[in-house]
Amino acid sequence: MAEIEIDGAPADPARLAALGLLNYGHFTTLRAEAGRVRGLELHLDRLVRDGRTLFAAELDRVAARERIRAVLPADGAPVIVRVTGYDPELGLERPGGPARPGLLVTTRPAPTTAPGPLRVRTAAYRRELPEVKHVGLFGLVHQRRMAQLDGYDDVLLVDPDSGRVTEGATWNVGFLDGRRLVWPDGPSLPGVTAALLAGAYDGPQSREPVEASGLDRFAAAFAVNAGVGVRPLAAVDGTAFDPAHPVLAELRAAYQGITADVV
Repeated sequence: MAEIEIDGAPADPARLAALGLLNYGHFTTLRAEAGRVRGLELHLDRLVRDGRTLFAAELDRVAARERIRAVLPADGAPVIVRVTGYDPELGLERPGGPARPGLLVTTRPAPTTAPGPLRVRTAAYRRELPEVKHVGLFGLVHQRRMAQLDGYDDVLLVDPDSGRVTEGATWNVGFLDGRRLVWPDGPSLPGVTAALLAGAYDGPQSREPVEASGLDRFAAAFAVNAGVGVRPLAAVDGTAFDPAHPVLAELRAAYQGITADVV
C-alpha cells in the first residue's frame, strides 16, 4: 500500500494542494529493499544540493534519513520512495519570500520483475535547470505522452542547440561501443544510478558528446534510474540496438553487486 506523509505526519489536503498549485520544489527517487538503499548518501547529497539551489536552505540530512526509514515496510518488501522538498507557505505571488521547506515522503510498491527493452524516439527538448531534479515535470510528461501516442515507449532528449543526446525523460542514458561505455556529455541531471554504475563497471568508459545523428556507431544502449537499474534500449528512432548485448549483463551484474546502505 502506498504511504504519504509530510514532515513525519499524515499529509493534509491543504499542504498537498500547495505543492500541486505552485509546482515548485525538488525531489529524489530511490528504491529500498530490506531496509537498504543503493547510493543513499548520494540521494541525500542531491536533496541538500537542490535545496540550496531552489530555496537557499540547508536540508537536515539526519531528518531526511529518518523520514525515509519511517516509511519503509516492516517486512522489507521493495518499495520506491520519493522524497520531495517544498515549502507549502510559498505562494505564486511572492515565491521570493523566506523559505522553510519541508519533506513530503511517498512510497509505492517497486517492480519485482525486470521490464523489457525500450523503444524510444528523440525529441529536441531541454529541461529548465537540468542539473536539478525538480518537480517541473510538465514538459517531460508531454514529450513522453507524444512519443507514446506515436507508438514508442518513451523519449530521449536531444539538446536543441547542439543536436546532441542528453538524457531520457526520467532516466540517464549510456551507450556501448564494444566494451567501451560512453556517457553523453551535455546538460542533464547527474543521476545517482549512473554515478553508481560508472563506479562499479571495470571496463573502459568515457564521457563525450554523442550526436543524435550518429547513434548507429553504437552496438547497444541502455537507460538507468533507481527504479529499474539497467534497462536496455531496443531502438532509438530508426536505429536498432542489441538488447541482449553481453556487456549489458555485465552492467546489470555490476549494479546488483553494489553494496546497499542501511537506512
